[in-house]
Amino acid sequence: MANAEECRTALEQLSRNMAESTGNVRQAAALPRTLSCRITDLDLTFAGYMRDGRLDDITETPGAPAEKADIRLTMSSDDLVALVAGRLGFASAWAAGRVRLEAGFRDLLRLRTLL
Repeated sequence: MANAEECRTALEQLSRNMAESTGNVRQAAALPRTLSCRITDLDLTFAGYMRDGRLDDITETPGAPAEKADIRLTMSSDDLVALVAGRLGFASAWAAGRVRLEAGFRDLLRLRTLL
């Protein structure tokens, strides 16, 4: 099981990956949206603000998210680390129920380029 610091590091790497993206991926990552990532096995929620192709202002709180973010992810700590490292594909993890993604329909359409 990954720890909280490894999860934060993975989210910071995700932010760097989004910032380095181009084309449709860059366009989707540039959307100004709130994002939360609930880590079930650590009972933690990381939250931040996605804008200009980065994930900024990442905070960590115990338990479930206090507010409903525009884009909500739920997964285990190991799955977060594996997704960002490229060892786990998002589509297969989502299909297997290892990752849950909740967002409005328009956001889901835009986010498909990131997946």
